[in-house]
Amino acid sequence: MSSQQKVTVIGAGIIGASIAWHLQRKGADVTVIAQKAGGVATPNSFAWINASWGNPEFYFHFRRRSMNEWKRLAVELPELPLSWCGGLCWDLPEVELDAYAAQHHGWGYGLQPVNRASSAMIEPNLAEPPDYALHVAEEGAVEPLAAAETLLKDATSKGARLLSGIEVRRLLTENGRITGIETTQGIFDADHVVLAAGAATVALAASADIGVPLEAPPGLIVHSRPAPKLLNGLVLMPELHMRQTAEGRIIAGSDFGGSDPAGNPEQAADELFGKLKAALRGGEDLALDFYTVGYRPTPKDGLPILGGVDAAAGLYLAALHSGVTLAPLVGLLAAEEILDGTKIAELSPFRLSRFA
Repeated sequence: MSSQQKVTVIGAGIIGASIAWHLQRKGADVTVIAQKAGGVATPNSFAWINASWGNPEFYFHFRRRSMNEWKRLAVELPELPLSWCGGLCWDLPEVELDAYAAQHHGWGYGLQPVNRASSAMIEPNLAEPPDYALHVAEEGAVEPLAAAETLLKDATSKGARLLSGIEVRRLLTENGRITGIETTQGIFDADHVVLAAGAATVALAASADIGVPLEAPPGLIVHSRPAPKLLNGLVLMPELHMRQTAEGRIIAGSDFGGSDPAGNPEQAADELFGKLKAALRGGEDLALDFYTVGYRPTPKDGLPILGGVDAAAGLYLAALHSGVTLAPLVGLLAAEEILDGTKIAELSPFRLSRFA
């Protein structure tokens, strides 16, 4: 029975937290082990929930389904800091924006072309509202660290264990099967090990002779001090993506993933924050509080790596960018595959074996 299965989840970011929560809900004996509760990439995320941006159609539908899974999760955990605030987008040339709109409208995405007057109504504090943009009312955002902490808190309140401040040194194998992990606090045996460790996934998988083609590009995000409400939703303009958090901070990157600060993050942050202030009426009163440089775990073909590993029974990989959008669906499907021993067809395009 699934209640007898002992699962160790490595990583306590939004993906590890969601997988752990869903595993616990299905009756597993769950232990989450991480150096830092909340993860490393998760606190540095722009945290946009969407199905946008040049995806093949099957991946668009996968992301769209996960947007709906956020709504399911919010019913079960109403304290999740989730907002369906909508997004205003004009960060492509008009011809490309039209092509994007036609494609995604054909797939059923609820986007609407808007003119300058409508843009100003949606976001009245824009210094220069665009003459032409797309408004996607169904997109949203979540406060990612708080969401991960909420999932972990609920899971631990129902019996899961969270052990933070622990470094995982290697995966343990026996006769081609992963049997547990070695950490700075000793050995943890497990029936299943979930590797949801972000950029650390590569080295940990390599300890069991498993190659994971993962990159971790840096992304600079600036965070203002809390301010009065200036933004209603997500704003995606050329060279500046921004939103206002639940506590009133305006966060921004040169795009939703942030940009490479190129060796001088302080200067890059100052320049980016200058663009942010200039983009908003009332922006002159904003003050930079801090900046983050996150390292986004990104498989080399851009698609998630999800599922068991043929050469290492007992190991489940969850390595992906767009972790915030996909967290609830990945958690749901991963728990089903791990505990029920099934292979879900919807995850077939995301297996590690595609890189063989």
